[in-house]
Amino acid sequence: MKDLPQTVFVVDDDDAVRDSLRLLLKSAGLSCESYASAPEFLAGYDPSQPGCLVLDVRMPGMSGLDMQQELTLRGATIPVIFITGHGDIPMAVEAMQHGAFDFLQKPFRDQELLDRVQRALARDTEYRARLRHTDRIRERLATLSPREREVLDLVTQGKANKMVAGDLGVSQRTVEIHRAHVMQKMEAGSLAELVRMMMAVAPRT
Repeated sequence: MKDLPQTVFVVDDDDAVRDSLRLLLKSAGLSCESYASAPEFLAGYDPSQPGCLVLDVRMPGMSGLDMQQELTLRGATIPVIFITGHGDIPMAVEAMQHGAFDFLQKPFRDQELLDRVQRALARDTEYRARLRHTDRIRERLATLSPREREVLDLVTQGKANKMVAGDLGVSQRTVEIHRAHVMQKMEAGSLAELVRMMMAVAPRT
């Protein structure tokens, strides 16, 4: 599947700020879409669209913080760069605690914003690649039989074939055959790689 191009979304209620940011980003060769309010952005946002978000903290109606929380509820992982006025630093710190990528205090230099945008886009690319990787691991896991899954769980806990055989009440040879099937189906070159795969899809606690 071909990746969608990355887009920098700008959400700010100030027309002049919005226009200048759009011109700046386009001059740097970046695809940009701008919105005057949080509801306007949220109405059409697709979480599968790669990119990052440049978001004003203080907006009438739905604030930038409220919008960030709404994105989190929707399961969106887009990196958010907050733009803040001098008095908004405590809000920006709160935003960072809720997972914002960065914040910029006005007035800021053009290059400062572009640097942060490039870092946010790199983070988004990295995260989406990791997500695709874990999706592929889950797809492979789904091809295992119940017995192969049991063998996988036990060998990735560090148990030797003999111990696995004892736990499952089967012969060591049977475990070896299941283990070979697991390695093949999971496309793992070594036990260490198999362990890394299981760590990648393990639920975060």
